[in-house]
Amino acid sequence: MAKDATKETPLMQQYNAIKIKYPGALLLFRVGDFYETFGEDAIKASGILGITLTRRANGSASHIELAGFPHHSLDTYLPKLVRAGQRVAICDQLEDPKATKSIVKRGVTELVTPGVSTNDNILQQKSNNYLASLYFEKNSIGVAFIDISTGEFLTAQGNSDYIDKLLQGFSPSEVIFPKTRQAEFKENYGDRYYTYMLDEWPYSGDYAYETMLKHFGVKSLKGYGIEKLNLGIVAAGVALHYLNETEHRNLQHISSISRIEEDRYLWLDRFSVRNLELIGSNSENARTLVDVLDNTCSPMGARLLRRWIVMPLKELKPINDRLGVVEYLISNEEVRETLQQHIRQIGDLERLISKIGLQKANPREVCQLKKALTAISDIKKMCEGSESLPLRSIGEQLNPCGLICERINRELHPEPPVMLVKGSVMNDGIDEELDRLRKIAFGGKGYLLEIQKREAELTGIPSLKVSFNNVFGYYLEVTHVHRDKVPSEWIRKQTLVNAERYVTPELKEYEEQILGAEEKILALETRLYNELLYAVAEFIKPVQLNAQLIAHLDVLLNFADISIKNYYVKPQLNDSRVIDIKGGRHPVIEKTLPVGEDYITNDVFLDSESQQIIIITGPNMAGKSALLRQTGLIVLMAQMGCFVPAKSATLGIIDKIFTRVGASDNLSSGESTFMVEMNETASILNNISDRSLILLDEIGRGTSTYDGISIAWSIAEFLHNHPSAKAKTLFATHYHELNELSNSFNRVKNYNVSVKEVGNQIIFLRKLVPGGSEHSFGIHVAKLAGMPPKVLSRANEILKKLENERTGGEHIKESIRKVQKQAVQMQMFSIDDPVLVKIRDTLNNLDVNTLTPVEALMKLDEIQRLIKS
Repeated sequence: MAKDATKETPLMQQYNAIKIKYPGALLLFRVGDFYETFGEDAIKASGILGITLTRRANGSASHIELAGFPHHSLDTYLPKLVRAGQRVAICDQLEDPKATKSIVKRGVTELVTPGVSTNDNILQQKSNNYLASLYFEKNSIGVAFIDISTGEFLTAQGNSDYIDKLLQGFSPSEVIFPKTRQAEFKENYGDRYYTYMLDEWPYSGDYAYETMLKHFGVKSLKGYGIEKLNLGIVAAGVALHYLNETEHRNLQHISSISRIEEDRYLWLDRFSVRNLELIGSNSENARTLVDVLDNTCSPMGARLLRRWIVMPLKELKPINDRLGVVEYLISNEEVRETLQQHIRQIGDLERLISKIGLQKANPREVCQLKKALTAISDIKKMCEGSESLPLRSIGEQLNPCGLICERINRELHPEPPVMLVKGSVMNDGIDEELDRLRKIAFGGKGYLLEIQKREAELTGIPSLKVSFNNVFGYYLEVTHVHRDKVPSEWIRKQTLVNAERYVTPELKEYEEQILGAEEKILALETRLYNELLYAVAEFIKPVQLNAQLIAHLDVLLNFADISIKNYYVKPQLNDSRVIDIKGGRHPVIEKTLPVGEDYITNDVFLDSESQQIIIITGPNMAGKSALLRQTGLIVLMAQMGCFVPAKSATLGIIDKIFTRVGASDNLSSGESTFMVEMNETASILNNISDRSLILLDEIGRGTSTYDGISIAWSIAEFLHNHPSAKAKTLFATHYHELNELSNSFNRVKNYNVSVKEVGNQIIFLRKLVPGGSEHSFGIHVAKLAGMPPKVLSRANEILKKLENERTGGEHIKESIRKVQKQAVQMQMFSIDDPVLVKIRDTLNNLDVNTLTPVEALMKLDEIQRLIKS
């Protein structure tokens, strides 16, 4: 019978059997002191990690690619693999190789994915690492967010837009959903997220619901306030199922689940989160709002701040509670600084207690928990003695967990090593057997020195010494000079060039006691440490509550610090429909100004009765977009509970902020600037309410002037005449013709961002003043951008010629007047001269967004030839 030509080695047979259970995952296979990868995994790993790719024999199955790294380098290489988008299965040796004569038993101990990781080197300190789970059904979607590193578990359900808003706000590292919904997910949310698709079965029947009940050990989910969120429960149950599938089964730190209450938070759609540059920007090296506002003392405070920024409140009392605490902390410097000192000692308590729940905390981290709880005890006393009611409330809820803190102090060494195997982890006096073994192990070594001294005196060999090696253990070493003094009962073990080595029955006996004691000490310390970990795990819930309260306090302390540093003022919030900002500033732009240059402040007043819509005109670079953004950011900061960059701000509660700011092409998904603009604007108009704030910048500029003015005009008219929602609106535009709106609509007012003309130069004053602007100063801006002088000169000639021949602006205005009087369609041109018609058509067909300087020159040359011909 012919020998099987593809027979593999036993090691590779074991590897392939494990690999097949984890499709799509890169398998790190522990072999001795190395993690090895084979085949396609080795090729991937060597490319990502920059490690050497080699080959090894695989029985009669020829050779296979191989790449590996030392096991102690796992924390260095694992983050690189995960950040490269790899799912990594870590396969460890499950038994001591010395204890078996056959192949070592191995198994996957953890599957690490971008959204499921507890490794400190993978996680970002100041950001959550959420796994999002989606469940689609008809017109509604269930969603759950879970962060295994902090224990947070949240769920919600709603339409596609609401889920899109939540995904944008929570920014998950990984999204899971059923395989059958791939097309629907891509259509709704594009390819912005790392995704993993699951089989359909976990979503069917009551599996997800039963998974939730089993995890929380309850008979119903009513106690969590989510019992009516059927789709959210399915999404949450599948999230737990996924954690189980990735070998994360010790999840006691995920101790509760909360509903994301849509009606508690100000609505920010994904366009607004992006346009206002709250936590990220499309511009390279741009500063965001969180960059300016984050001066928190703890990682958990920094994570909570991000949540507050994308989910500001819309209920007056909790907002005013936050503002009241910030005001109190600003006026009490000593309290503020002392609290911050204590919080810095706490560290990342949220992730620390999660590690204890997962039974992955090392001795030094448990010691840090003791320090954190001690600091919390001090914070509790300070808060309870405060004059601020909200601070007193925080103090009353804090729990220093004295019992477990005392136990850690009693049992754990004050300065333990990071690794348990290093020893000296547990204190003396907590276990009699441990104390006895330590005497043997460490006292025994002292006794060896006594043997050395005694034998040296008995034999008369002054240079005698006791040493140890791995070959034959403890021995006595005698130089050749004194060899004749060696007693006959000593057993010679080794001859060296200058000395002889001997052992004695007494030495062997102590050696066995010492070496056996060290092994027993490690086993005993491991057991005692694990018992301590289990005891600490009983306090997960109170410690998690402590972490939440400290994070809350940290953010409020941070707001106080930032407000002092940046000269922010307390906003006055009420239930009115008024926004009245005096001396407002953009919180980010003011921090990027050159030293010594002051930010030009502006006033903004909007209400539902007299000034609902402000049309803002003015040239590019004058500051229209900054004014729109700063108004949105001031409202948002106020409703987070932070002081604001202004001289004063009286604000009625806003329930939704909508923005359409700047061009944002989505060409990769086949959408033009104009299509994206219209999608975003349609979303605004379909979702406005009476308390909405709308910020519109350059609506309609992605199409022809004729279409653009028509669309911008009709949008402003729609917002003014809406039967139920008098949404407050700032409308920045290039179309000076829109200033005519104020003649027909009583709540529309014209303002412009002023400039000063000095000769042929313009100076941007960046001040908002009443009245419309008649000029856009486009050629001046082109000059500032470095356009060649020849092009600028020719552009000025053409501009004067067009203005003299009245080919545009006046006819547009005349057409608008006709719209106002007769409600007929606007007529943009009434030109009889065929040359001017050709010029008009040439200009109308230009797409300024895509025009290169060379193409602009060619078009100008074409227009010049038309005029001369």
